[in-house]
Amino acid sequence: MEFGKSYWKDYYKGSEREWILTNGIGGYASLSLIGSNNRRYHGLLVGCLKPPTSRFLLLSNLLEDIVWEDGSHISLASFQTGGAETGNYVNDGYRYLTRVTFDYLPEFTYNCRDIIVKKKIAMKHMENTTAVLYEIRNGSREAEFRLTPLVNCRDHHHSSRRSRFNFVPKYSDSEMTVSAEGEQLTLHMGVSCGKAVELDNTCFYNMFYGKEQERGLDCMEDHYIPGYFSIRLKPWECRTVSFEASCRNTGLPFAEAVREDFSGDAAVNSCPGDGNGAEDIIDRQNARLELLLKKPGYSNELLKRLVLAADNFIVYRKSTDAKTVIAGYPWFTDWGRDTMIAYAGLTLATGRFEDAREILYTFSKYVDYGLIPNMFPDDGEKPAYNSVDAALWYFEAVNSYLEYTGDYEFIKQEIYPCLKNICAGFTNGTIFDIKMTREGLVTAGSEKTQLTWMDAKVGDWVVTPRHGMAVEINALWYNGLRIMSRLAQEFKDADIYHECASKAKEAFVKVFWNESRQCLYDVVNEAGSDGSLRPNQILAVGLSYPVLEGSKARSVVETVWRELYTPYGLRTLSQDSPQYRGTYSGDIWSRDGAYHQGTVWTWLLGRFIKAYVRVNGNTEAARKKALDFILPFSDHIKDAGIGSISEIFDGNNPYEPRGCFAQAWSVAEILRAAVEDAGLK
Repeated sequence: MEFGKSYWKDYYKGSEREWILTNGIGGYASLSLIGSNNRRYHGLLVGCLKPPTSRFLLLSNLLEDIVWEDGSHISLASFQTGGAETGNYVNDGYRYLTRVTFDYLPEFTYNCRDIIVKKKIAMKHMENTTAVLYEIRNGSREAEFRLTPLVNCRDHHHSSRRSRFNFVPKYSDSEMTVSAEGEQLTLHMGVSCGKAVELDNTCFYNMFYGKEQERGLDCMEDHYIPGYFSIRLKPWECRTVSFEASCRNTGLPFAEAVREDFSGDAAVNSCPGDGNGAEDIIDRQNARLELLLKKPGYSNELLKRLVLAADNFIVYRKSTDAKTVIAGYPWFTDWGRDTMIAYAGLTLATGRFEDAREILYTFSKYVDYGLIPNMFPDDGEKPAYNSVDAALWYFEAVNSYLEYTGDYEFIKQEIYPCLKNICAGFTNGTIFDIKMTREGLVTAGSEKTQLTWMDAKVGDWVVTPRHGMAVEINALWYNGLRIMSRLAQEFKDADIYHECASKAKEAFVKVFWNESRQCLYDVVNEAGSDGSLRPNQILAVGLSYPVLEGSKARSVVETVWRELYTPYGLRTLSQDSPQYRGTYSGDIWSRDGAYHQGTVWTWLLGRFIKAYVRVNGNTEAARKKALDFILPFSDHIKDAGIGSISEIFDGNNPYEPRGCFAQAWSVAEILRAAVEDAGLK
């Protein structure tokens, strides 16, 4: 992907798009397309202290300046400051930015007077290290190239002010270390050539974050400046400068073991050579990502981009000593529900079968109450099991694993007993009022609990109450029973699941079919049948074993297509509803009030595509039409999170991307549907 100056005609246009690099343990580097910090989560080094959680902003950015002997200078940095004391100010280094390319890693080209500067950025895999490589072609005059680090030490969810700073810097010829008292963290920074220059008690004040202002949050922050690195440039000299920033004492002694033992594929996750410096880190990361693309061997450019995007979400979790899935960047960690929904797209469609096996195995060890964890803890406490659907999606993940690998022996020995445990939990009843009814369906929760994926809650306000019998939960329940019936027969076990599945299917149609609208009710409970037109019903047709068939299945697909479809996913509520909210913006009350009340979710589109192809006979014509649902993402991957797919979009045209700019199940379900349902290669 290539971007030119038309993408940054002004600061605000240039700061709309964002990029992210990750290190495989939850840490990341992320800035805007023009290199500015536009949200509190942006930074060149956000280190991860308890993988994949406890993420700390350590290096916010590098200010890059060219200074001549006559005192004139040019700043390549782009940022915005604001506040009552300083007023609003935009530093316009983006004017010198001529080109940005994203191959495996981002590269930025600046042209200022007769000097050309190229910059590449990478993170070191399995370590909290960011590397920046500069290639500088100087012009006709002697000049100085300055790199000024903006340092911080705070949780990436927060922001900080000068009054909080308590840093202790140390200097050597070409290195700086900055320790944060109280956090027991040390940031090491160094350059391959040049001199570290000390500055005393210096700060960068009032960095302004436009994205946080949009979200109704604190939108200004200060950063500490320990000094700068000075690199002298002779006339017409070509010089390569390597910069590294690393947090080396963050409780990660396992990094080498992780690289060897938890790589999923040693050839993918490690490359030969023990060299140091930014160039080596970049070369190793390029080689790792190139090998990732070779595994599935796709030729389509969108698929290749999504394979690379998928890699960002598969990370190591220290507390389980295994792989897990980050739900979305920049603020989510790992969640059971998100992991299972994203599972097939992230691991199977990308050819990462060892990772797929490890994730299934890990969750099997934490089955309790007939459920799988919705969230793993980090300090030894018990996992959270507050999800009715995570365990049911686990069946779909297992079935997908078998479809891709045929590895029945692994499932029989390690996973099948856990699946039986889950079925028993739902059948006999378990926590959160999750239980099977006399009719064979599943009911769950109460007015105060949110157990389905539509779980927005602000204070005591349950935005989308869905306790009782939810339509997608019972579609997943039937799907799970059918999968268990198949496995019981395969393993010569007593098939007690086929009859339960038949009973559930018969009851499903009676309970959920909405004759007046020719679709399905969303929830049925003591208050009656909720006729709100929502996309959850698409799972009745879009899972491995559909609970709805024939004309009713076709009618559901057509209704969802007509009433809820947008180019980037399905609306969570029909526009005809009085509760519909078409824009996701503002403070937390406004945003959560719209989260599942009209906001578009991409992951649902993957299951819609599966359902569409199915009701149209799985024909070549249906698969070709399915491509029309996927093609808009060829444009979107250049629009918000570069190379990735956003979490959500506004329900109203023009469907502005919102939420996380890189979301696991968005990427995964479009990738899975493109390969499995549309036949894209």
